[in-house]
Amino acid sequence: MTEHVQSDYDAVGGAPAIKAVVNRFYELIVGDPSLAPFFEGIDMTSLKRHQVLMVSQVMGGPAEYDGRELRAAHAEMPIRSEHFAAVVEHLVAALHEFDVPQEIIDRVVAALGQTQPDIVTADAH
Repeated sequence: MTEHVQSDYDAVGGAPAIKAVVNRFYELIVGDPSLAPFFEGIDMTSLKRHQVLMVSQVMGGPAEYDGRELRAAHAEMPIRSEHFAAVVEHLVAALHEFDVPQEIIDRVVAALGQTQPDIVTADAH
């Protein structure tokens, strides 16, 4: 008999929990003066939907991200490493607020770290 291993997605409470974390995450981001300008004029409802799908997929959930490729979506934005780090910090804070276990947070942060080269476009080379 095969033992069922619970996904991180299921462990945190599935779609409702991911939606709550993403909503809090964007509250923190738009409240951050260094990040808020990146989100001016952005359709936040659509952005949050895409983010829920992406986080769900990263955490082993059934949703499949269907947004633009990350490099294309961020290509015109002057995102530096410190912006990326601040976004990760806000996501970690939101995950902590919802009592997500540290080992799950660590896996999410590791997955995010792999996206940094596609998102950070403005660091001096």
